[in-house]
Amino acid sequence: MSRSLFCSPAPGTLQVSALPAFADNYLWVLHDDTHAVVVDPGAAPPVQHFLQQRGLTLSALWITHHHADHTGGIAALRAQADVPVYGPALECIPQRTQALAAEDTLQLNHPPLRAQVLHLPGHTAGHLGYRVAGPVPWLFCGDTLFGCGCGRLFEGTPAQLLDSLHQLQRLPQDTLVFSAHEYTQANIRFALEVEPDNPALQQRARDCAALRAAGQPTLPSSMALECATNPFLRCTEPGVIRSVQARCQVAHSDELSIFTALRAWKNRF
Repeated sequence: MSRSLFCSPAPGTLQVSALPAFADNYLWVLHDDTHAVVVDPGAAPPVQHFLQQRGLTLSALWITHHHADHTGGIAALRAQADVPVYGPALECIPQRTQALAAEDTLQLNHPPLRAQVLHLPGHTAGHLGYRVAGPVPWLFCGDTLFGCGCGRLFEGTPAQLLDSLHQLQRLPQDTLVFSAHEYTQANIRFALEVEPDNPALQQRARDCAALRAAGQPTLPSSMALECATNPFLRCTEPGVIRSVQARCQVAHSDELSIFTALRAWKNRF
């Protein structure tokens, strides 16, 4: 079931809808009353159904990285509509028509929106994010940042992923974070192992449990919420450092050492 969530940056015209796919993916659709852009169309049928149901014309596809659950629907969608496919220049993206790099800007008239491209390596080598301008900014970050977590390191280094997360931390705190997976509750369980006494995290656990019980997504998050509760953004916090040093037997306390050990701990959790 699709779910329309927000109506900014252009109140009354532009919305974001979440299309669940596979076990835990979200395909995000930015749309007005006539046109739509789809971020990471890993499967075509949910998109096709949504467009038909709403009477929308597909305008473009935005891809964050090359993994199949983010690209698998491109061919079928383009077989129906010859739309541009925007994706990372450093990765092999099926049927990509526009290669993007850091600081590129996308300007679309249908639907009306403007997005800045962020290079976010770590999960994959060329991973991108899309920051949509508006009174309340939107961030489509693929698998770099999750609710209360971050992506695994498949192609990049811990230093690269940490730098990518630093980029995101510097965004305005009211930025809404549209991650590509519903991992929040599982990530919160790990975060509570790392910071059991964090009251903001405890409250987030309660809030997310209520959302899921009601069949609602836990996303989008916000940068403010992530900075307050996501252990991967809190590797300089004394409590996180103590937990990582105790659990992972890490002697160093610098941010990169703590982040590296924390990511390895999460992999085993």
